[in-house]
Amino acid sequence: MTIKQVNLNQLVIDESIYPRNDINIKRVELFAENLRDGFRFDAIEVETHPDDKDKYRILDGAHRFKAHRAAGYTEMSVNIQKLDGYNALLYSASKAIGPQQLTEEEARETARHAYSDDTTLKPVDIGKAIGRSRRTVDSYIANLKTVNELELEVNFIRMKRLGLPIDRIVKRLNTPKRTLHNKNSILTELLEPIMNDISKGFAVPQIADKYSFTEPMIWSIVLEGKDDIDRFKRLCQIIDLNLHLFPQCKRRKQLVLLESFSYDLIFFC
Repeated sequence: MTIKQVNLNQLVIDESIYPRNDINIKRVELFAENLRDGFRFDAIEVETHPDDKDKYRILDGAHRFKAHRAAGYTEMSVNIQKLDGYNALLYSASKAIGPQQLTEEEARETARHAYSDDTTLKPVDIGKAIGRSRRTVDSYIANLKTVNELELEVNFIRMKRLGLPIDRIVKRLNTPKRTLHNKNSILTELLEPIMNDISKGFAVPQIADKYSFTEPMIWSIVLEGKDDIDRFKRLCQIIDLNLHLFPQCKRRKQLVLLESFSYDLIFFC
């Protein structure tokens, strides 16, 4: 840590890491009055702004900062912290230990924002920072965890269908290998609803839209296990259907060429 005097214009209240909903004006006025009477506050805690090295964003002391400005000061003491990768929002929240601790709404939003920024954070660690139990934090972020889990499963299936090795998938998804091995064991279960829709005759675009997959990915499932001739025939049926539904389509000539190519392919195979 480093303590120094800085110009107030170099200090920034970054709402993305500020755990409270707003500034308490009465508290600012009280602090400003104390400053005019000669009282000196401890240095506020800041970190170097990630987007502007000449500025500092406030980790703890927003009310003291506002009070110095209201009292006519141009400089104040700051304690520059190096978080070394620790979540800045959680650090700020952990400092809300005075007479005005985080409200329930502030604690909930802080937990959700912190988890959204870093899904590897554990509920127990978030709880320690905001003064809540692990179970309470779990209730705060339950729906976010579900969405994140579904997104992880979809991305895992996509990469698995592309034939990427597990080590590369781990790196791309930034997920522990053990977690993906568990997903690998239930891959069939994850694909089961898609396979059921395919067997019921639902159109590929419809299935792709339903499960947020690309159409080529669904086609890879539809055509899996088929030889080249069967795959080609299946794709020809789709093209034929499209041209039947849109008889004025300019690609009708392409169908003739495609059928001719299909017959040639069958002949030579």
